[in-house]
Formats: sequence, structure tokens, C-alpha cells
Amino acid sequence: MKLNKFLAYLIPATVFTLGMASCSDFIDIDPENQQDVEAVDYTKTAQMYEPVVGAYSSVRANAAHWANSLLLFSRDGDMWSGRTDDQGAAAEFGRFYNYNNGFWALNNVWVTFYTIVRNCNATLEALDNYKAHIAAGDNQNAANYSQYCGEARTIRAWAYYQLVNNFGPVVILENNNQTDFTRTKVEGVLNYILSECETAMAEMEGTSKCRPNQMPHKGAVTYYTAAMVAAQTALIQQNWAKAEQYSDAIINSKLFSLYPDFYNLFKIPGKLCDESLFEIQVTDFGNPSGDYVGVDQWFNFAGCSMKNDASGKTFGGWGFMKYEDSFVEWAKNRGETVRFETSFIIPGVPTASGDVCTAAANAGNNYNGKGYLPYDQMTAGTTSWGRNNNVRVLRYAEVLLINAEAKVRNGKSGDAPFKEVRTRAKMAPITGVTVDQILDERRMELCSEWCARYIDLVRTGKAASVLGAKGWTAEKTYWPLPSTQIENIPDLQKDPK
Repeated sequence: MKLNKFLAYLIPATVFTLGMASCSDFIDIDPENQQDVEAVDYTKTAQMYEPVVGAYSSVRANAAHWANSLLLFSRDGDMWSGRTDDQGAAAEFGRFYNYNNGFWALNNVWVTFYTIVRNCNATLEALDNYKAHIAAGDNQNAANYSQYCGEARTIRAWAYYQLVNNFGPVVILENNNQTDFTRTKVEGVLNYILSECETAMAEMEGTSKCRPNQMPHKGAVTYYTAAMVAAQTALIQQNWAKAEQYSDAIINSKLFSLYPDFYNLFKIPGKLCDESLFEIQVTDFGNPSGDYVGVDQWFNFAGCSMKNDASGKTFGGWGFMKYEDSFVEWAKNRGETVRFETSFIIPGVPTASGDVCTAAANAGNNYNGKGYLPYDQMTAGTTSWGRNNNVRVLRYAEVLLINAEAKVRNGKSGDAPFKEVRTRAKMAPITGVTVDQILDERRMELCSEWCARYIDLVRTGKAASVLGAKGWTAEKTYWPLPSTQIENIPDLQKDPK
């Protein structure tokens, strides 16, 4: 498969490869164990899942790049990048909305998510090549082909969801040989995402109406993952009927439930629990060194300096990603306890696991607890922050809150799904819940998770009142296109179609 000039600039690469399975277990994949697409024997339909593994490897290697978290998670006024002495431009982006389109991390976000898109495109092309060799009457391989297409399509839709919510009008890359790179307007991209999710659901209808942790390839996306991305997209479009329809489908399946321990939900015990609709999987195989399927510095870069009281062991990371004092105070005034303890690491205050942040207790020095892995859950022999933990991407708690909001906006009661989320958090029930109360609940429940709060502020028209004093304006809803991309891809400067 040859790269045209656009892709060579967009995603630096020399030979495009698909990740190949190193063994039969889905998680035991070495991202570097790859094979040139042109060397694949498509007559061996038993190997049809291998290009899909490549799509998942691309998510792990690209979506979980630490610079994506640095920019995506710090747009909403509640969290900031955490440091000004290193990567100071990130603080300008998130705290003051001073955009620099030459900032390397901005280009990184663009490149990494388009890398996922391109890998999914290649996966779908490879699957079509396998399909050509599926014998008539081979119903099992036909069903596998359909399921695998749905998985790749869902991952691609999620990547576009990240691109459109951060860059606005973006290029819909239908295939990797495309020569027109004119961007598509936001509504057109959202329509495309919704359509792709609906297609994926149809492809997976008969094979994966289950949780990711029930899949033959454990942790793979399912029919309901596609339904969740569709519901998220419908919410942005204010298509309340579809937001309710797709979130209802997930809830009414009765397959998903909230993990009872919010603190451990984001730690080792909560990996691929019944609340998960999509996680980036990580493992160190129980060893402090050697083989590792991981996410590079995703956890480490946000780790603060910690000391375990019982052992005296110290560990920590680079010290990025902190909450603003105003948000911590807001959470405290709401009476948050369970989510407060889990979401925030406050210097000098021991965690439930007996670890203490030894960083200075300065203003704006409250760290992200959802990325914290306690010393007593670390693989013996290592103190690497989060080394053996998964990256949570999509959770059932958000499905419940989408459903609650959609129901209220459709003139119905959203109390039941709303109550489930608050009950786990040990918050008092509310009857006759309003949209604003649901938005506040989303703010707390989903803090530091994939730009959720910023997307909410923009889609509800609240961004100006909440972020205006920090420098946000409607013209800054989306980031500028990276200068590197503009220089090398002239079509990007055309008016979106």
C-alpha cells in the first residue's frame, strides 16, 4: 500500500504496517511485532483478526500519547496542564485560550488521531481482501468479517469524535488513497460519525451484543460501544431522540452495571469491569521488567511525587495534570466524598491506600487521582506510575447521564438513570432532576475524562459564561489547524464543504 503525498506529511511513515498477533490472547500483543500489508496472505481467513489487532495497537500507541491528555483534558477551566516550566504552551492553551498553531503537541493530537483513522481504513481494506476468499456457505467467517468491520469502524468513529470536537471542521478520510483533503463542516462530520456508528451496529448486531469483557478477544469493542459513541454524537447534535434511543439500548440490555467501588474503578481491580465500554489495554505480565504492552508515559507524565507510609517507598512521575482550586472547592461544597477522594490527590493528604503526595501544597497543585495507581497495587519490583493499568475511555456511568439528559429534554423523567450514578457516589437522591443538575453531575463524574466537560460547555452554549473570563471566545471553540499541516496540505485552507 503506497502513501500519497498528503499522508506522508500528515502521518510521518515510510511503510504502512498492520499489527500482527504474537499469540492468541488479545492483550498479548507486541505493537512492534508488525508485518507489511503487502506480505499478508489473504487466503488464510483464520488470520482475519490480525489487521483488527493493528487498529487496537494504533489506539494504544497513538490515542494514549501523553501530549493528547496534556491538551485535551485541560480545556474546561477545571483542570490545567500542571506546569509552566515545561510545555508552558499547554498552560496557555488550556488556562488562557492563547493558541499557538506551531506548538508541537497540537500537531501531535492531529497526527495521532489521523494515524488511528488511517490504520482503521487499512484494516477495513484488509478485511475486504480476506472477504474475497471466504467460501460460499462459510457462515462463521462471514460473521467474523462483519464483526471485525464493525470493530474497526467503531474505533475510527471514536477517533473522528476526538478530532471534530477539538479541531471543528476536519478531513473525512474515506480511504488512504484519497486526493481531496478539503475539510468537512462540523455538522457533516458529526453526521458521518453517527452514520458510521449505525453501520457498525448493524455489522455487529448478530455477534457482539455483549460487554467488552465478554468478547472472545477480551476487551474488544462491541455493538454497545458503537451505540455509546452514537449517543454521545447525538447529544452534541441535540438529537435527543437518538441520544435516548441508543443509551436506552445499552441500559435495556441489562448487561452493564456501575462498578461498586468508585475508588478502585480506575485502578487494577476495575480493569475491564462490567462498567467498561472501551478501554485501552495494558499489561506488564506481572513482571517489573521485560515484555510490556503499555501506553508509554500516559500515566507517568501526570504522576506526582508520592511516598508510601507503610513501606517508605517513594514513586512518582513528571508532575503534569492538576485541578484548579476552584473546581476542588466546588466539589467540596457539593458534599462530594467518594468522588472527591478518588478524583483528587491533594499534597499532604493520605490516599485511601496510604500514599501521600509530597509535592508542595501550592495553589493549583491538586493532582489527578484517576490516573493514580497505589503502591500496593503496583507490580512487585517496580514503582512506575500506572505501569500495569488500563486507560479508561468509555464508561456506563456516562451512558446513564446521557440517558437522563435525553429523557429530560424529551419531556420525560431522568431520575432513574441519574439516581444510579449518585447512589454509587453516596450523594443524596434528587427528584425531578433538571438538565443543569445533570450537567453538574457530568462535571463531577467525568472530570479529567476525554474533554467531556469542555464538550458539554460548548454544546450547551455555556462556554462563554464559564470560560469567558479566562479568555475564551466563540472564535476559540476549536483549536487552529497545526501550522505543519497547513504548510504541507494546501486543501486544508479551503472553505469546509
